[in-house]
Amino acid sequence: MALYRKYRPATFAEVVGQEHVTEPLSMALDSGRVNHAYLFSGPRGCGKTSSARILARSLNCEQGPTSTPCGVCNSCVALAPGGPGNLDVTEMDAASHGGVDDARELRDRAFYAPAESRYRVFIVDEAHMVTPQGFNALLKIVEEPPEHLIFIFATTEPEKVLTTIRSRTHHYPFRLLAPNVMRPLLERITSAEQVAVEPQVYPLVIRAGGGSPRDSLSIMDQLLAGSGPEGVTYQRALGLLGVTDTALIDAAVDALATADGAGLFGAVEKVMEAGHDPRRFATDLLERFRDLILLHTVPDAADRGLIDVPQDVRESMCGEAAELGLATLTRCAEVTHASLAEMRGATSPRLLLEVMCARMLLPAADDSQAALLQRIEALESRPAGTSATSATAPAPAAGDAPSSDGPPSRFVRPSRRPVEAAAEPTPAAEASAPVTPPAPSSPPAAAAAPVTPPAEPGPAAESPPAEPARTVESEPVLHRPAPDPEPVESPPPAPAPAAQAAPGPSVEEVRTAWPKVLRAVKDRSTVTFALMPNVQVLGLAGDVLHLGLPIPALLSRFSDQQHVGNLREAVREVFGTQWNVEVGDGSGARTQGTATAPVQQRSTGEPRKAPPTFERRSRAGDQRPDPRPAGRENRAPAHHDDIPLPPEPDPEPAPVEVSEEEMMDAAHREDAVSGGTSAPRRDPEEVALELLKNELGARPI
Repeated sequence: MALYRKYRPATFAEVVGQEHVTEPLSMALDSGRVNHAYLFSGPRGCGKTSSARILARSLNCEQGPTSTPCGVCNSCVALAPGGPGNLDVTEMDAASHGGVDDARELRDRAFYAPAESRYRVFIVDEAHMVTPQGFNALLKIVEEPPEHLIFIFATTEPEKVLTTIRSRTHHYPFRLLAPNVMRPLLERITSAEQVAVEPQVYPLVIRAGGGSPRDSLSIMDQLLAGSGPEGVTYQRALGLLGVTDTALIDAAVDALATADGAGLFGAVEKVMEAGHDPRRFATDLLERFRDLILLHTVPDAADRGLIDVPQDVRESMCGEAAELGLATLTRCAEVTHASLAEMRGATSPRLLLEVMCARMLLPAADDSQAALLQRIEALESRPAGTSATSATAPAPAAGDAPSSDGPPSRFVRPSRRPVEAAAEPTPAAEASAPVTPPAPSSPPAAAAAPVTPPAEPGPAAESPPAEPARTVESEPVLHRPAPDPEPVESPPPAPAPAAQAAPGPSVEEVRTAWPKVLRAVKDRSTVTFALMPNVQVLGLAGDVLHLGLPIPALLSRFSDQQHVGNLREAVREVFGTQWNVEVGDGSGARTQGTATAPVQQRSTGEPRKAPPTFERRSRAGDQRPDPRPAGRENRAPAHHDDIPLPPEPDPEPAPVEVSEEEMMDAAHREDAVSGGTSAPRRDPEEVALELLKNELGARPI
């Protein structure tokens, strides 16, 4: 006989784990408060039908109604587990007898008085399978039954029972058994069967049974049937139940903790070689993540019965939970759960399992909040000695030459390297300090030495490397008589480089994550997003992010502070850093931002001159060419550390300024001449909207 039938409870006192049901029923029986209809609901195999039989036995006992049947009267013997049954107690399976005809037959039989018992009891199992017509046929008799009639409905889905019938019953919900309740039950039964079972087998059986006593006893019955003289061993249970070996689960978790891709995929290979199902391995791995999350959150989870693991495994699991961290465990559990749904019905579940492992190893490939928390947790848990060198050494300012003593601390674009290589290799700290005036013994004209501001970073294709930077000189200072030497104020101490703070993203990281910035801009404003497709990341100087937009019509739109604010907030959301944003055309013109170039120090007696400014190459022709020859004698003597300036290029011819209306009129005149008829003049706003649609793929909002 099967174990679940052999050890079926005969009284409410023998029912395990359902005290919230058995105690109220026992008190109702002892006090004589018997209802005409009961509804027992709960998962399968948790004791609903057995409790219904115990209730019928308690009602019809000669000493009853009582919660403790005598067990010797005819009714108790007939309704005991394994007994022949009783004519007055009818058990019907609604899964096969749930039609309206079956309900009508039951209704007709219910009016007859009991033959030899106190009550006539009808147990309707799987009551949710009764059709609506069948419930309607039973409604009247359930609403107003005879005094000798009692209905007991047992179902796993109480919400499918007709509401008018459910409202006339006493509803008792059953539940699954916790591991700390199930294990003593299994140990008691295996001890009664006189079969040795290794302690590691019980957690496997409990997990496979899912908290159902009937399912757990069926699994244990299978293991006992296949056991040898040594009893039920752990390896035999692994093979029969198809559970993943704990060693493979430990290997996978350890590989995740150390970010060891070879170890993780090696564990997957061993799983496949052992013939395990990939979905079963993922399920067992998800169960391990659940246990580790509980151990990390509740250190005494094992003592409280929240997890059921052997004592020798508990210590290693505590170490795994502390090493992985809560954010990593949570994200790995989410990735595993999502992959389990993808593996259902997949043609290549192993491939999906390997993709799942790759996702868990690479949180940077995911832009979700859980991946970001995992990366932050990894940075916080990193030992102090393993931090990057850029976090302890100040990085050179934008445009500075790298130090010759060691490698540069930040990436330099290849298009910028020839220009920087031509500069004199001065130390980075000296290059980033403000320029000081020459000594008083030098000619006074040296104070007006040309100042070359740092070049605006731009795309390599748009800024020719051969074109020198323009210099801004002050004519009045060159022809002014030499003033008396005055004491020079010592320059204020240079502020500490910003790179000594926590290292921020580099330019390459900004370019890599630029699609995320575009998505963040789109979430804030679709109008700003329509201006962004041609925006390029030019460089990053301090806390200023330089962007380039080569389309003047779109660049002018960034004069609106709302667009710049949306872009600044999107950058802050993606990188977590508050940067100023400057948008230019890539050649020096800026639309929004703050100046970051250092200001030249002057003596106190010299009037302060306006800072040098940049202009577009196309507007350079508006200035008059300098009539003085390149080799003029009144040039200030160069310092011994200065770099000789290249010859100035010839001035470009000034372009003719043409307005949009003139261009439109000319286009209409050409159309009229070519077509012979005058075309109607189009609205400039309509033309601009059409250009945005054709060139940028924009659409009106």
